[in-house]
Amino acid sequence: MNNQPGTEFVDVEGGRIAYGVVGDGPPVVLSPGMADTRGTYRFLAPLIAEAGYRVASVDLRGHGESSTGWGSYSHVDTAGDLSEVIRKLGGPAVIVGQSFSGGAATIAAATNPDLVSAIVEIDPFTRPPKYSATAFVRNSRYRRGALLLGEFALTGRVKTWSKYLDLAYPGRKPADWDSWLAALQANLREPGRTRAAQKMISSSATLKQAAAQLTDVRCPALVVMGRRDSDFPDPEAEAAAIIGLLPADLGRYEMIDNAGHYPHAEYPRDVADAVLPFLAEGNHSPARRP
Repeated sequence: MNNQPGTEFVDVEGGRIAYGVVGDGPPVVLSPGMADTRGTYRFLAPLIAEAGYRVASVDLRGHGESSTGWGSYSHVDTAGDLSEVIRKLGGPAVIVGQSFSGGAATIAAATNPDLVSAIVEIDPFTRPPKYSATAFVRNSRYRRGALLLGEFALTGRVKTWSKYLDLAYPGRKPADWDSWLAALQANLREPGRTRAAQKMISSSATLKQAAAQLTDVRCPALVVMGRRDSDFPDPEAEAAAIIGLLPADLGRYEMIDNAGHYPHAEYPRDVADAVLPFLAEGNHSPARRP
């Protein structure tokens, strides 16, 4: 997973952020969730690039090939990191943020509107989680997911995260699942990496900030949600709630049947079929750029 061909870096205060670029055209920046790497977009990135975009897949601070030892790992920090990547690429750009990066994409769009032309949030944590005691009792997948996330937050054990991933991919696991999982586990065992993910879990204050800034977003927004996502008691209700907090007519959501928390890796073609028409509608479309 380290020293991937084509890795580029942008220096920001406190360290450096790694990313890889494929394709040519208007920039689209893909940002993963915590305890993951930019390799999570190994299937989706080529599909977007083939449609005429320059796609930059980013490693979060403390993850993948990005540096460790940062003083903070919040949604605000990640929004700033993504903005610096866009500046280096030459923006404005579309940000695609999954899970933890959904809140970061919201903050980046609200605070740097000149850099962000649209946002796509995949199974995002853009609001503080809405705990449901009823779902915890009745929904075994939601209950198991919550318990595994809580255990990982406390222990940082890679084995626990692997159990969570097995649950979070309820549909079609990628053909390279075994080799990909082994590489991710090896990366997480490097010094400082699980600690970074644990700190991201605890950054609830900036998740509240992300929710508050949904009303300040002025660019088009799309939420893509796996219908079997165990992180939420009702995935579709969560998607609808996020869209409902945006200014009128700026957002919509799409559900991916059978997918869990990682639809872009489980069903990349289905996610591309939702994302590409959305991209084509705005000023970020290749056909609308000089």
